[in-house]
Amino acid sequence: MTQLRITGITAAALGAGGVLAGPAGAQTLDLSIEIPRLRVAEYHRPYVAVWLEKEGATPRTLSVWYDDDMRGNEGTKWLRDLRQFWRTAGRAMSFPADGISSATKAPGTHRMSFTGGNGSMPRLSPGNYTLVIEAAREVGGRELIRLPFTWNGSSTATASARGSNELGAVSLTIRR
Repeated sequence: MTQLRITGITAAALGAGGVLAGPAGAQTLDLSIEIPRLRVAEYHRPYVAVWLEKEGATPRTLSVWYDDDMRGNEGTKWLRDLRQFWRTAGRAMSFPADGISSATKAPGTHRMSFTGGNGSMPRLSPGNYTLVIEAAREVGGRELIRLPFTWNGSSTATASARGSNELGAVSLTIRR
């Protein structure tokens, strides 16, 4: 019987591509969304939906911010104002959705991180994707930003854009 003995130095030298690599490292998608401070007479925090699209695959909702504190789940009726999200996935979902739903956010920059294969984030195969962010505000406007990116499975992919009213700067970084 052959016995393989590996020291700490040897294991480090083998690295991720070596015999001990095992399953590939986790994919991490980091997302930054800016909610701009608006000077309007009646301000309501926006409802926001974030989802991931890949051609030929069912879109995956990553996050939905809405007034989740209203009695009788009343806040969900305004989710229809997120028109693209509602048509894509919202009307088929039950709220609150575990790991997806959260309260609306105040103006500022909000960061989220998703790990492939955990919760709402699928493990991504190589290909072309679009991350979509839609915001709608009661007595306000609606805005949708699409962040297309290509994931080759191993290197880092980034995308960014800037909204014009309901959304500010948005960016994503995905890496293994």
